[in-house]
Amino acid sequence: MTFIDIHAHLEFFDDLNIRIKKAKKRNVKIILANGIDVETNRKVLAFAKEYPEVQACLGIYPVNALKLIKKEINSEIKFIKENKDKIIAIGEVGLDLKEAGVETLVTQKEILKKFVKLAKELDKPIFIHSRKAEKETVELLETLDYNKIIMHCFNGKLNLVEKGIHRGWFFSIPASVKFNEQFQEMIKIIPIEQLFCETDAPFLHPDKKFPNEPANVIESYNKIAEIKGIPIADVEKKIEENYRKLFLVKTTQQSLDKYL
Repeated sequence: MTFIDIHAHLEFFDDLNIRIKKAKKRNVKIILANGIDVETNRKVLAFAKEYPEVQACLGIYPVNALKLIKKEINSEIKFIKENKDKIIAIGEVGLDLKEAGVETLVTQKEILKKFVKLAKELDKPIFIHSRKAEKETVELLETLDYNKIIMHCFNGKLNLVEKGIHRGWFFSIPASVKFNEQFQEMIKIIPIEQLFCETDAPFLHPDKKFPNEPANVIESYNKIAEIKGIPIADVEKKIEENYRKLFLVKTTQQSLDKYL
């Protein structure tokens, strides 16, 4: 079997080589590393070059984006365009009202629009962060003409989840689903054709420890299998199909087969 960690932050690990080897031993053969600022975007590219299992995603975390002036954000978008052939998605981007005040919301929305426009231009999926701004994020995304959306660790009300389902968005379920009832309820209503699994490593450990790591993504697969009442092998197969569909459908030089 091949397990996929659709969202992790590998720059936090001083022992990344060990973590990658541990993931491989548990058949976690694909890990999507998400950048959160200028520095980590470059680290993500380096990780993807060093480890065949790692796929690069470049973006600016919403709170970090607020620290940049317009010229700096545009410069990083230019950098992402220049490296479009080295990345598989845009992310992590979005809105955040936990770390930033509501007075920043207009600015955050304008920045998110830039990144959605970039994803559309490059025809790449985009990882959306929406902590404490789930309603605002969904409402904004509904106005934009792009549906290659992955709602990362979405914690909004189920009626908002249903809106995403209706539009064909994907939802990534973190390993903390082992104890988190919100994510368990989401699994019940989201078709498996719109699910991915993630760790958000080093955060959201399934046993409330630190650090979390890509090897633990199997906990998400286990919980989906339990709630959906299907074998874990079927969950693995469906999520692999989702990955192929969303990330590789128009790719001619890249194949999931090299990871198998």
